[in-house]
Amino acid sequence: MKTSSVSILLLLTLASGAAAAQQMYKWIGKDGKINYSDTPPPITARQTEIKAVSAGSPDSSDLPYELAQATKSSPVTLYTGPTCAPCDSGRNFLTSRGIPFAEKTVKTYEDGQQLKQAGGAATLPLLVVGRNRQSGFEPTGWGTALTAAGYPETSRLPASYRNPAVQAAAPIIVKSAVQVKNNPVNVPAVLPDNTSPSGFRF
Repeated sequence: MKTSSVSILLLLTLASGAAAAQQMYKWIGKDGKINYSDTPPPITARQTEIKAVSAGSPDSSDLPYELAQATKSSPVTLYTGPTCAPCDSGRNFLTSRGIPFAEKTVKTYEDGQQLKQAGGAATLPLLVVGRNRQSGFEPTGWGTALTAAGYPETSRLPASYRNPAVQAAAPIIVKSAVQVKNNPVNVPAVLPDNTSPSGFRF
């Protein structure tokens, strides 16, 4: 039982470390074009740069000036739920306008508590633009919030840009070795895809 607990701790620790940061590569290809990727560039690449990017935070270092400034001063986070049509519409809206954003999913009780801390009510999606909160998908309200934050009206994202990987709203809590020895590791249960946290509306 002790070996099993330590193994679980090791796996959670590795997962936590991997989620904390990831490497992004920037290089110039043989055709002279600039490329961005989370995988190492080919050996024929030149002027390779490696950057550590925090998971869940869009990288604004290589964005056009206006977009980079908006991303730094008013970062965008989208809270979504499973089988949520308005969430899909909201995600598509941000993508079509070229908004760099982090997406956090709400599936567990812990995720729901994190949503409340972010200022959300019992409605998904929740759009956070800096200090502005928009509950539910409403294109006009979302567009106004983004424009007020300085985001361009049309997409100016580089073609190769990719948003950070989607994460759970509640971060994984890794117990210490002493806690693992004295208590089993409690991993929150994930709700089935066809359900939602109690009380949430889409």
